[in-house]
Amino acid sequence: MIDLRRVKDLWRRCDVTVRDSPFALLLTVASLLPAFQGHGTQIGDLPARPYDALAVVVVALECLPLAVRRRWPAVSLVLVSLGFALDQLFAYHALAGTALPIALISAGAHLERHRRVTVTLLSAAYLPLMVALDRLGSHEGPADIALFYLALVLAWGIGTWLRSTRAAEVERRRHVAEATRAAERTRIARELHDVVTHHVTAMVVQAEAARYLTAAPDRLDATLSAVTDTGRRAITDLRHMLDLLNPDHDTDARTPSISELHTLVEHTRRAGQPVEFTEEGSAAESAGSAEFVAYRVVQEALTNALKYAHGSPTAVRVRYGEKEISVEVGTDGSGSRTASPGGSGRGLAGLRERVDALGGEFSADRQPGGGFLVRARIPAGSPS
Repeated sequence: MIDLRRVKDLWRRCDVTVRDSPFALLLTVASLLPAFQGHGTQIGDLPARPYDALAVVVVALECLPLAVRRRWPAVSLVLVSLGFALDQLFAYHALAGTALPIALISAGAHLERHRRVTVTLLSAAYLPLMVALDRLGSHEGPADIALFYLALVLAWGIGTWLRSTRAAEVERRRHVAEATRAAERTRIARELHDVVTHHVTAMVVQAEAARYLTAAPDRLDATLSAVTDTGRRAITDLRHMLDLLNPDHDTDARTPSISELHTLVEHTRRAGQPVEFTEEGSAAESAGSAEFVAYRVVQEALTNALKYAHGSPTAVRVRYGEKEISVEVGTDGSGSRTASPGGSGRGLAGLRERVDALGGEFSADRQPGGGFLVRARIPAGSPS
């Protein structure tokens, strides 16, 4: 059984000349059939002339160049126009005359260079043709001459419109592709920020604390082990993200969820941040993207606590409702800022965009008595 999809795919892969040839051949054959002889385009009132050997040449000159109407539109248009002129001068009035508007449309749509020169030369050749026909006895009125010329102009205009429409579509697709790439870069930048900043901040804080533990070898060893473990987790997460950028990578993207909050809190505690973690309720099965966003909110808030309020008691509260997840992370401001890398503000801005994208609410404000409070209300049930 013939696979039609495969046939269509093979046909699309053929050269454009091959794909345009069947129509040119079909019009040539149809124009030579006795039933269509003398029933084509006619300018003036010259009596139709019976077909002879020259008629076959004229018909071929009119029709066959349509096979290259997209490959070489200027060549096609010139040859078809010459054949059309001979068709009218010898009064064959062949069906092949319909090739002229087709060639004009194709040239208007596909001709890239010398468009104005082509139009000017063809327009200039139109008047001598009318004069020659008049001398042969074709008494065409000025109104009819102008009307036929306008019909040819219309065919060219249709081609020009198709050209501009195609160009606009190409430009639209380019903008869509650029927007898609920009959105993907933004997403990757956010993920890198969330993954790298949290791990690196924890490592910096732990390394800073290790300075003061030289007199306590056991605690120093535990702290350095924590730095090593954090570095390994950072490398693992980075490798996973880089794997996702590989086109050959066919596994699903691993995204953290609410169930991993306990691990996140424990790692933060090991970095020297006292964290009190409270959960109310249980996550809905259809929480979808809300779980991922809630995890990122807690992660970014704890990262900022390590940066700007190291050692300050930090409270994390997560409440699961039927239709939303509420997150609160606050510090009392009693800690000291560490020598951690400075912030760019990208983390909180990225969180706000993520929460807003799900139709939620986000706030991050300093407290009157010191400290910082991050709040997020994230609608649950959004698709992953």
